Amino acid sequence: MALQDPPAGSSTARKTFEIHNDVRTVDPTDALFQYSRDEERILEDQAPWKNDPHYFHTVKISAVALIKMVTHARSGGVYEIMGVMYGKVRDHTFWIMDAAALPVQGTETRVNAGNEAMEYMVNFQTANAEAGKGEMLRGWYHSHPGYGCWLSGIDVNTQLNNQKFNDPYLAVVIDPNRTVSAGKVEIGAFRTYPEGYTPPSAAASYQSIPMDKIEDFGVHANAYYPLKIEIYKTRLDEQLLDLLWNKYWVATLSHSLILSNRLYATSQVADLSAKLTSASGALSAAANLKLKGGRAAGKEKAQYDGVEQEETPLSQAAKDSNRISVEAHNGITAQMLKNGLFNTPSTTTLSAEAAEAATMA
Repeated sequence: MALQDPPAGSSTARKTFEIHNDVRTVDPTDALFQYSRDEERILEDQAPWKNDPHYFHTVKISAVALIKMVTHARSGGVYEIMGVMYGKVRDHTFWIMDAAALPVQGTETRVNAGNEAMEYMVNFQTANAEAGKGEMLRGWYHSHPGYGCWLSGIDVNTQLNNQKFNDPYLAVVIDPNRTVSAGKVEIGAFRTYPEGYTPPSAAASYQSIPMDKIEDFGVHANAYYPLKIEIYKTRLDEQLLDLLWNKYWVATLSHSLILSNRLYATSQVADLSAKLTSASGALSAAANLKLKGGRAAGKEKAQYDGVEQEETPLSQAAKDSNRISVEAHNGITAQMLKNGLFNTPSTTTLSAEAAEAATMA
């Protein structure tokens, strides 16, 4: 039985989703998909990542796996969820080809896999092998509802243990609340450094972290590093993507961004207020200026490119304010569009003959 084509609105929404998340099409005949388990085992035996903590720099996630993970993360609501990812490693890159949800009961701030989840993982891996799927367990994912993509102290310890006994292994974090508000998937991929390793200092871009999480974030911020994320699909994924997208699209249409995210929006405004209060005490009359970095030529002194304004707690709070207002605007816009589409009576009616003809078509 042939599958029906998805509705036009669903197709448009999926194309928009792919544009926002920069989904790229790869050739299913690419050498990667012919990459045998024996070839991968040779790389595992060499284990070059043990000598180079930055060996892996990119993760390429299948659009199928991405939609599975986002749908799972959204189903958890305010509670954290957890799952595992399957794929391959090659050329300093993780290729994540599939994902599976774990039967784990999380809380609003943490999630851990128990014996039931471990048994489920073993059974799932066995079923994959029997079905001819040779992808290995290559990582785990969990959600941070409303507080960004980073690793907490518990997450760092979990990932450290996974890299000790199951390497190569990857940690992925998804924020379903910010994903729903922004339209683009809020996702991060990380690997931890070996114990005792001191990473090179690097200027990190600002990340919005709630005030009650900043201490945990700051303590462990140098214990791991992020990987570049790319999303891909193949022509062979289209049918499965249609099936998964229909479920995702129905959930998107049936939810009001304003109502489903009201607790998240309230917490973001309260957190912004706390940040502004904290920043107001750090204001000074002096301008927060610093020299822009430049490069030195040979033995010459470094040449600076000018002066730029240094980021302050107040400017960071302003960025959060702008993000919150954009998310609220998106929610109101979506609600107005849905109201116009589904709640506004049509001004034209079909004749009985036209309705019968449409039914018979």
